[in-house]
Amino acid sequence: MLMRKAWILVLSALATCQAASAAEEAWKAKLEAALDSPIRTEAEKARDANRRPLETLEFMQFRDDLRVLELFPGTGWYTKLLAPVLAERGRLYLALRTDRIEGVIESIPELGTAEVLDVNPSMLSTGVRGVFDLERFSFWIDDLDLVVTFRNAHNLTPVGRANLNEAVFEALRPGGLYGVVDHTRRHMEPDAPENRRRVDPVRLIHEALQSGFEFLAWSDLHYRPGDELRYEVGRPEVTGRTDRFTLLFRKPSD
Repeated sequence: MLMRKAWILVLSALATCQAASAAEEAWKAKLEAALDSPIRTEAEKARDANRRPLETLEFMQFRDDLRVLELFPGTGWYTKLLAPVLAERGRLYLALRTDRIEGVIESIPELGTAEVLDVNPSMLSTGVRGVFDLERFSFWIDDLDLVVTFRNAHNLTPVGRANLNEAVFEALRPGGLYGVVDHTRRHMEPDAPENRRRVDPVRLIHEALQSGFEFLAWSDLHYRPGDELRYEVGRPEVTGRTDRFTLLFRKPSD
């Protein structure tokens, strides 16, 4: 009897592992199809090798049945990948500075399942080009599985990032994840024109912890040894080849 129960447990565990593996392969196949989709421009596809979206989303524990929020979607580089993959089994929300992506969605039917949240907190200029204060706000949602933001934290002041982190924390379900990618600034380096679009990852981790998150993992997917962290990210010396940190946080389950 004991041997029979042991075999049942083993077979059950194997079935669970096989199901998880099949689910992972399914969303990856959908993403590969999205990467090759004609809705993407050649310029967007040219960035795939550098941005490594499949590996990045895998690190962030993405699946095609999640409720996902993309922050500051821009013109939709990641949206064009996320929306088709999540269309059948998941849900994609977009928020913050969505004026450009709204036009893209209107012109591309394949993105029609993405929902733009009606959230428009004030972003006040600081006098430094591209850096803003973001007021306290809410997404008015509390059951997200995953929130992602790609190369946007540098556009906010520390206070603005704190307000964003608090809103993200509120929007996630217990155990939900928060994935962040941004250009790396040298640790403890003071603000300067050349680093205004870079963030000290140690500081960003500290800020997230202060907002209640657990630091779950980091990845060297976007480590670039050729970037000396000296230049503004748009300079020819580093543009398209910047070192970027890739971090994953979790809202506690308690």
